[in-house]
Amino acid sequence: MNPLSIGWIVLACVFGGALLGMALRLILPEHHLSAESKDVIKLGMGLTAMMSALVLALLTNSAKGSYDAQRNEVTQLSANIILLDRVLAHYGPETKEARALVKLSAAGMIDRIWPENRSGLAQLAPNTAVAEGFFDKIQELSPQNEVQRSLQAQALKTSIDIGQARLLLLEQGGRSIPMPFLALLVFWLTIIFLSFGLFAPPNATVIVTLFLCALSVSGAIFLIMELDRPFGGLIQISAAPLRNAIVHLGK
Repeated sequence: MNPLSIGWIVLACVFGGALLGMALRLILPEHHLSAESKDVIKLGMGLTAMMSALVLALLTNSAKGSYDAQRNEVTQLSANIILLDRVLAHYGPETKEARALVKLSAAGMIDRIWPENRSGLAQLAPNTAVAEGFFDKIQELSPQNEVQRSLQAQALKTSIDIGQARLLLLEQGGRSIPMPFLALLVFWLTIIFLSFGLFAPPNATVIVTLFLCALSVSGAIFLIMELDRPFGGLIQISAAPLRNAIVHLGK
């Protein structure tokens, strides 16, 4: 389910809870809304609000941590690609084909992870055919001296690091937000807004205020879910580091 659909569901649940509270206010006997009842309900809702805040903070921290980790990996991946190209350039002109494969692989990476068609899904799985062909090209080199042997070893290590980074992105591509946490949070928020509606006078100002509060809460959850898919949606990791890396390749 996409974040926008989740946001609308949260809005419907939370604001629906407020409207349900207003409806209950009209049918409950008067002694259920006494001062003593209000005090008990306020204490219970205070505890629920505190737990909701804790869960919301956990979800935000989880989504933001996952997003930052993958953004850093993309930056490190771009730096390794530039490093690999420079190592091959220092090796000598016999690495021309290998350097061309580096550039081809980087361009293909951008096309797969950030497709021009925004509706397309990011393909985080690496192109194994290109990767293996490039690795074979480096292994086929015949070093003539210690410097070239050192450069070949460095190129092999860097190419392995790039492959590991791609696989790490693939493995981290799943959701980091546990759905039971999200469902429980929505349930608690619905209860809290139900209590708001239970003691709120049913006038237009109160209804609009409660709607705006529900919209704010659902918007916050929508943004958290957007952070949880860093290669798609509104808040996605930029392809700028990889595009900048391609500019420096082959020079």
